[in-house]
This record gives sequence, structure tokens and C-alpha cells, in this order.
Amino acid sequence: MDRRSLIKGTLAAGAALALPGRVSAQIAPGLRDRKLLALAKSQVERAGEVLWARDLVGIADFGLHSAQPRFHFVNLDEGSVHSVLCSHGTGSDPEHDGWLNSYSNVEGSNATSKGAYVTWEWYTGRYGTSVRLGGLDETNDMAFPRAIVMHQAKYAEADHVERWGRLGRSNGCFAFGKNDFMDALMRLSGGRLLYAASLGIGTDGEQVVSSPQSAQPPEDLALLVPEDARGNELINPGVY
Repeated sequence: MDRRSLIKGTLAAGAALALPGRVSAQIAPGLRDRKLLALAKSQVERAGEVLWARDLVGIADFGLHSAQPRFHFVNLDEGSVHSVLCSHGTGSDPEHDGWLNSYSNVEGSNATSKGAYVTWEWYTGRYGTSVRLGGLDETNDMAFPRAIVMHQAKYAEADHVERWGRLGRSNGCFAFGKNDFMDALMRLSGGRLLYAASLGIGTDGEQVVSSPQSAQPPEDLALLVPEDARGNELINPGVY
């Protein structure tokens, strides 16, 4: 065998050895991710032309406890999912046990609203740079006047979970830790879709049993509405 043939044979063998590594890097998504990808696609189609971009969708699964990574960045172009921590509102969890028990679209309720949102522009608020949201459903069409936005907060960091076993609560906003919010700011803002619902999809793709009160609105919701409900609604500070 001459030198040229030997080199060609060595290169071919090296390529064959490298091939399994490339194939294994493209693992098909598991059941959970397939469910999230399908949901993201259907919600993008439902939203239609109101969206400016359709490559990435944020899905907040409030059927999971706040100590779990339940906000999913669903990349429809790549077929991938990246999950992070995200807080819900005080009005949705008056017991402060980490479970979202109810939704509300009422101004001053400090509750999380269910439904599809479109992400809008950045602005500077109490928590620094934040992203405005527009509600696309009857269940969340008060998002803008209620100042329901995406922002960062210390109570949404992983170390808060390590100390208290749950995240802190917002005033209905989607609050993230600093690094996770930077992902949301750079990748999810600018006319993309955010969808919030109590899906309860576990890491294995199976249904998770959440709070038994998750489907029941609190009877004393009116008590959660402050007298000065219209205060500084474009700031909407979060709380512990």
C-alpha cells in the first residue's frame, strides 16, 4: 500500500469513528419536550400575524411548584427546550406555599393571568430593564394596564429556593433570576409568544399532581384588590 492510500484509509477510519458522536449529539426530544414543542407550535399558529417572530416561544407551566424549572424556552427552529425558574403572583398563591392556586385578570389582584401574550419593548422600571407584555386572550387582556411584564428579581433566584423551598412571589409578573432574565430579554422579547397555563408536565413528560386547589378561584379574591388599585400600574413592583 502506498503512502497516499494509507492516508486516505486513515482519514476514512477516523471519520467513521467520529460519526457516532455526531449522531448521538442529535438525540430526539423526549416526551416532555415533544409535548412542549407541539403546544408552542399550536399557540404560534393560533396567535397568527400579531407575532413578529416565531422561532422561540416561552411556556410558563404553572401546574408545577415554584421550586421547579417551569418556564420553558421552546426553540421551534432547533426543536429544543431550555427550562428555568419563574415566579407567579401573590394573588394566585395567598398561602405562599409555592403552588399557583388560581388566575385572575382583575386589576389590583396581584394574580397571574392565564393565556397567550406577545412580548413588546423594553423599559426601565423598579427592577431595571423589563419587557412589556400584551395579553391576547380574554383571560389576560388586562396585562398592559396591570403592568404584567417580564423582569428580574432576587426572590426568583435559585438560592431563594435553597433557603425557603420555593420562590418569592411577584405582583402577577413573570419574574426571573438575573441570568435567566437576560436569556428572556435577549431571546424572547421583540414580538414573540409567551404562553401561561397550568399544564403540569413533569420532566418525564407525565402529568404531575399539583395543588388540589389549582382549579378553584379563591372566594375572597375581592379582598386582594387594594383601594388604590390604579396606583403606579406601569411600575408594578414585585414582592417577597
